[in-house]
Amino acid sequence: VQLQAFGGGLVQPGGSLRLSCAASGSAIWHHMGWYRQSPGKERELVAFRYTDGSANYADSVKGRFTISRGDALNTVFLQMNSLAPEDMAVYYCNARHPITNKESWGQGTLVTVSS
Repeated sequence: VQLQAFGGGLVQPGGSLRLSCAASGSAIWHHMGWYRQSPGKERELVAFRYTDGSANYADSVKGRFTISRGDALNTVFLQMNSLAPEDMAVYYCNARHPITNKESWGQGTLVTVSS
């Protein structure tokens, strides 16, 4: 599975962005989600959507971010609201096979939160 992420950019504090990730090849049976990495920090989970429809979020984004899958299940979106400077990072799309746990990563998209 190859992943390509879109939607990063510059936004003011309190603003919103929507990230998209498209999978080439079949990702229908994969769990999909988003991670992020800020300079000097480890990559961390932001939100993950499982094939059964359940999702989990980092505590820091709960109530502000929403993850969803596209109808074709080959896409995953991250709606980010009330963005804060601490959300600034490179965001990576991830797909994980539910049985083998084999992971695929997108190239990352930069989110900058600044006035």
